[in-house]
Amino acid sequence: MRLGIDIGGTFTDLVLLDEASGLWRYGKTLTTYPDPTPGILEGVQTLMQAHGVPLSAVRTLVHGTTWVTNAVIERKGARTALVTNRGFEDVLEIGREMRYDIYDLFIDMPKPLVPRELRIGISGRVDREGQVREELEESSLKVLCQRLTESGVEAVAVCLLHSFANPSHEQQVGQYLQTHLPHLHVSLSCETMPEIREYERSSAVAMNAYVQPLTSRYLLELEKTLSTLGYSGIIHIMVSSGRLTTLTGAARTPIQLLESGPAGGTMAAVAISRDTGLPNILAFDMGGTTAKASLVRAQEPEITHHFEAARERRFKKGSGLPVRIPVIDMIEIGAGGGSIARLNALGLLTVGPDSASSIPGPACYGRGGKETTVTDADLILGFLNADYFLGGTMKLDRAAAIEAMKTRIADPLGISVEEAAWGIHRIVNENMANAARVHILEKGLDPRSFDLLAFGGAGPVHAFQVARLMHAPRLLIPGGAGVLSARGFLVSPVASEEIASYLCRIDRADWVHINDMLQSMERKASDFVLSSGLTATDLQVRRVADMRYLGQGHEINVRIPTGPLSAEALPQILTNFAAEYRLRYGRTIPGMPVEAVTWRVLVSGPVPRPEAQEVRSQAAAHTLKGTRPVWFGAGWIQTPVYDRYAIPPGMHLPGPCIIEENESTTVVGPDSRVQVDTARNILIEMLKPA
Repeated sequence: MRLGIDIGGTFTDLVLLDEASGLWRYGKTLTTYPDPTPGILEGVQTLMQAHGVPLSAVRTLVHGTTWVTNAVIERKGARTALVTNRGFEDVLEIGREMRYDIYDLFIDMPKPLVPRELRIGISGRVDREGQVREELEESSLKVLCQRLTESGVEAVAVCLLHSFANPSHEQQVGQYLQTHLPHLHVSLSCETMPEIREYERSSAVAMNAYVQPLTSRYLLELEKTLSTLGYSGIIHIMVSSGRLTTLTGAARTPIQLLESGPAGGTMAAVAISRDTGLPNILAFDMGGTTAKASLVRAQEPEITHHFEAARERRFKKGSGLPVRIPVIDMIEIGAGGGSIARLNALGLLTVGPDSASSIPGPACYGRGGKETTVTDADLILGFLNADYFLGGTMKLDRAAAIEAMKTRIADPLGISVEEAAWGIHRIVNENMANAARVHILEKGLDPRSFDLLAFGGAGPVHAFQVARLMHAPRLLIPGGAGVLSARGFLVSPVASEEIASYLCRIDRADWVHINDMLQSMERKASDFVLSSGLTATDLQVRRVADMRYLGQGHEINVRIPTGPLSAEALPQILTNFAAEYRLRYGRTIPGMPVEAVTWRVLVSGPVPRPEAQEVRSQAAAHTLKGTRPVWFGAGWIQTPVYDRYAIPPGMHLPGPCIIEENESTTVVGPDSRVQVDTARNILIEMLKPA
């Protein structure tokens, strides 16, 4: 047995896989605030009891959470100090000296997680070549300990100049602090993000220290609580790159968990891409709070090392705190089911970005919410069944949704409740389709070449209109779409990535140094992965270098051959660079030298390939459950409603129709055709363009 648990902003999703029988079993419960642990325990106990499986039968548990992201956004981390070289205490505020909106006179720049009075400069200096120019004085470290004690900090981030080239000074500071102030959580930039670029490295290690005490306590409490329920198996944590780490690894570098939940959905899309033979997929994840999209290209996830947390403006690049960690390239493209709709100062209808969350939730939840949300609109339009939400375990109040819509949107605009609800539905869909289209075009790719895979609790409800607006060839709705991110946890490999910056022109590279560096990185990553219980024969190695034309300020990721490197590998490396550069920018620059900046070695275990026989949680007697009126923009249409669990593989259905399952509802509009494949995925073909 393997169990995946994904904590979202509104719901906590659970997936149980019986590897012997291939059965997937799904569960969903409301996320609890401020501590998500009670929600996890309730969901685990309910799921296990419903299927008569003791928790002790589970061999592996994989967990993903928004806990770290929320702590940064809400500024609920630990009181943290930053130790740096004397004279560089203001790096976090100086940043890149760039304004993300040059025309906003009252712009709010992201505030550092460490206040000025807790940024402490010390002696010592290492140059860019790694040579020690000024020794680290013990007297400076004594003064540092005294200031840290007086300040009452719980965590310390250490980021000294050029520690990526020579980490000795940082390591000395870390050892001194652990000896004299052992109660502190200490993060070193040479371990958290050993890369060139001072601001990004300082930001990353400060954030890591800021969330480290909170994450360590959370993971320890989770482990203890699961143990009291009888769990004694392995616990893995999903990280932002779509890979798994251990509890120890997650506690040491918790910033890896910033996008851990959404990453699971992309990894599930990768598995589905390989199983169905569809090479290019846009993974569209719409949950209760947000909607995100990511690309699967040639059956591989798109990985980036440029990420921002806690943006001052949700969709403004540059308005957040930079963290250069490997993360699935994901764009937040719109609202979630709980996003609030309202009229702005101009009387125009807007949706989000704020959400009703799970408490108090949409008006139709009956938990005290008075604002009208996307879920309320979907219920009014007939997309959702008030008596079958979450498989009937949660009843929705349609009258409350209508009242909220009438009072706050319809009456002020002088339109009907249905027209107001359809307006909300259209705004959300248009925003998401436009953002996804731009995301694909910015990569030099054609949006029409990507099939749309929709999941999340609200994804299948909105995906039909999004796919039509994007002119996607096909729309794919997998089984258990409402909990697919948790399912993706169970098809992701254990992995570790080591990073080192070494700036050189590739045609003048010191290959002996590079080979020694890469071998050392591979050994370190391999040792970590092997500590999770894998064997050496299970390991796969992938090398990447961040490269650019000489004089440029930004790099692209380029595959590097495995094995010992020499000048003979140069043509292959340059060919790989040219192909990637041409894909991104449509051209190359002949005759311009190429330089490498940062080198990365990824060591991963095997990708789990469970042979699922079923995707249903219960048997169903009849395919057609009945009909109900559904509003598709031009009026009400009496629409057939099907039970997904009863639809056999190979069955064809005409649109419009509604297909219900416990965790989500698939809405299929007019002028379309539905087919169910052998894996019970729903494939929807558009017969007419938008």
